[in-house]
Amino acid sequence: MNEEEKSKGFSLKEMIVIIIITAFVTSMTTGLILYNQNKLTKNITYQDLNNDEELKEFLNVYASLIDQYYEDVDKKGMLESAIGAMLNYLGEDYSTYMSKEETDALAQKLMGEYKGIGIEVTQDNVIAGFIEGGSAQEVGLEEGDKIIAINGNVFPSNDEQSTVADYLKNRDVGETVTISVTRGNETLNYEVEVRKLILSSIDSQIFEDHIGYLKIATFSNNLKMQVEKELETLKEQNIDTLILDLRNNTGGYLSSAGEVASLFIEKGKTLYSLEEKEETKEFKDETEQHENYKIVVLQNEATASASEVLIAALKESYGITIVGTTSYGKGRVQQTYSLDDGTMVKYTSARWLTPNGNCIDQEGIAPDYLVLEDKTDLTHDAQLEKALEVIQDAMSRE
Repeated sequence: MNEEEKSKGFSLKEMIVIIIITAFVTSMTTGLILYNQNKLTKNITYQDLNNDEELKEFLNVYASLIDQYYEDVDKKGMLESAIGAMLNYLGEDYSTYMSKEETDALAQKLMGEYKGIGIEVTQDNVIAGFIEGGSAQEVGLEEGDKIIAINGNVFPSNDEQSTVADYLKNRDVGETVTISVTRGNETLNYEVEVRKLILSSIDSQIFEDHIGYLKIATFSNNLKMQVEKELETLKEQNIDTLILDLRNNTGGYLSSAGEVASLFIEKGKTLYSLEEKEETKEFKDETEQHENYKIVVLQNEATASASEVLIAALKESYGITIVGTTSYGKGRVQQTYSLDDGTMVKYTSARWLTPNGNCIDQEGIAPDYLVLEDKTDLTHDAQLEKALEVIQDAMSRE
């Protein structure tokens, strides 16, 4: 073997070094993978809990009760109480333990869609109305029909309203169910398709002088899509200004508030910031879309959370005018954790700040024009009238 051929291989010493380095890298990589797999949260692992002396005391008490209490113990119920107690200890209304029913209702509201046939039902299972896109009205069901059975499952008149809804919720999209109703002296059967239906979160109309009106009821997961659609409809009718009604809107997804704000605000401007335990993150508009017309927002004391995020973003990064009363003042952001049994815990994980860095928690957002609601005359909307007046005055000065 000549010198050139020797140079192409590795000496014994080099091979040993390579083996050691490979083993070290492999062990480090394996350790990192195992560490990440054992992480419960961003900063806590199972090993951390194993070394937690306070938690060991809790587990010792738990084990003693399970093993030695003189009667059988409902372990699930006891742990649910323990979870609730942890959240109650925080002493904050926004951090709570939610039952499966409460979790399902919140999820349906925030997702902005549900499975059903498109009916509104009273407590005694009488059809009170229909929802757009549903199949119930298409097949001939009528308001006033009393549902007595679905697929042969009888619903007594004293059942709660959710009974019919829950049964339909557990059917598959595209599945056909047989709805049995009484109408007068007749008993009628209808084959009705279960569909995925959009829960509308908005309403719109046009006032005189090309003033658009858009009411948002909740910040659902699909709100941006709904707002874009309604704005296009309003633009086709040549609106010059917009009234955005957020009265009694108690919030929803923070991300939806940011998405709706980005439809109006210029790219690069701040939407809001999140002040978390370890850092503060700033969120800016990254979209090309923005509007230029004058916006007046309606708010009241029940306008809260994501609604206030949107209002603050539009106030400080767009220049809106606010009419109504001071908003609720919820400047905290919740995170959820779902349990295997369908329940959920909800707890505060951050404070949100306005584009100018202000926190409105427990203070709310003050209106530019304070107008109280006339609770004695529901046919007279003084706040809306003031919003129209503000817009018309601005237009007359242009």
